[in-house]
Amino acid sequence: MEKTASQQELEQSTVGKGLMRAMRVHRYGGPQELRCEDIPVPALGPTDILVKVNAASVNPIDYKLASGALRPVLNNKAAPLPWIPGCDFSGVVEQVGENVLSFRRGDEVYGNAPSGGAYAQFLAVPAAHLAPKPQRIKFIEAASVPVAGLTAWQALFDHGHLQEGQAVLIHGGAGGVGSFAVQLAHWMKAKVLATASGDHVDYLMELGADAAIDYKTTPFETVVKEVDMVLDLIGGETQEKSFKVIKEGGILVSTVSVPSPQEGERYKVNALMMTMKPSVDQLRQIGALLDEGLIKAHVSRVYPLTLAQEAWGDILARHTESKIVLRVS
Repeated sequence: MEKTASQQELEQSTVGKGLMRAMRVHRYGGPQELRCEDIPVPALGPTDILVKVNAASVNPIDYKLASGALRPVLNNKAAPLPWIPGCDFSGVVEQVGENVLSFRRGDEVYGNAPSGGAYAQFLAVPAAHLAPKPQRIKFIEAASVPVAGLTAWQALFDHGHLQEGQAVLIHGGAGGVGSFAVQLAHWMKAKVLATASGDHVDYLMELGADAAIDYKTTPFETVVKEVDMVLDLIGGETQEKSFKVIKEGGILVSTVSVPSPQEGERYKVNALMMTMKPSVDQLRQIGALLDEGLIKAHVSRVYPLTLAQEAWGDILARHTESKIVLRVS
């Protein structure tokens, strides 16, 4: 594939050996704080792998950390500056640490960078956070998987304990996590109900939803009853109204805010907030499903790394379908 002018500019701008192009944040704020810079390639620890990044996913956590909004939640430890955003990526192994036996130079990989760093040409990441890239999909698609795919998997199965034949309501089913959650719940042979705006209803049905609810025209609580689980990717009033549609003994799992213990007790529902944790085993399981064609990685838009500001602006401005990805090399 012929390289774009932006990609050629990205490679030509690297000023000599040992430097790389990266997007960095020097002070907390919005997309305008992203700066494209030439900086040293990161040092490699004995259990690390240096990855030549091909693509990096854009996630809400990236700009939330960069804004400083999560500092109170993380005891003021969010995004030490200067900071390179980017929590998930795909690429090729460039170098391995002296204690790494699981990968070698040239391997195609994808994985998590819990501390960020993927908006760059090279990334040093612990080998324990990497898995072989699924062979059936391209680097761009693979980069969209780790954070969203693992969040969906852990919410449904580790926390929600979703089983075949159960009913689950997924709020925000057309987004990055929601797109994987709908597919994984369908793969589990659960009854899948999902909410989204009207523009995305057909997309939800393509993903495998049994019922797609346009939240702008139909209050979900008027058509959904007695589900075993709610996966809340929205929060606020949507979360509050969700308690009344869950059967006694059911569960509400949120990725965005802590559910009310009082409401959980009132409706006899287990309710919790979760955060995704890196898991190579689960990445391999998700990768196997992708290679078998049982689920798909959906990417709605691709930006070059140098236009990361525009990518953030796009995801902040509207409800996006599936994922946005940065092409790095």
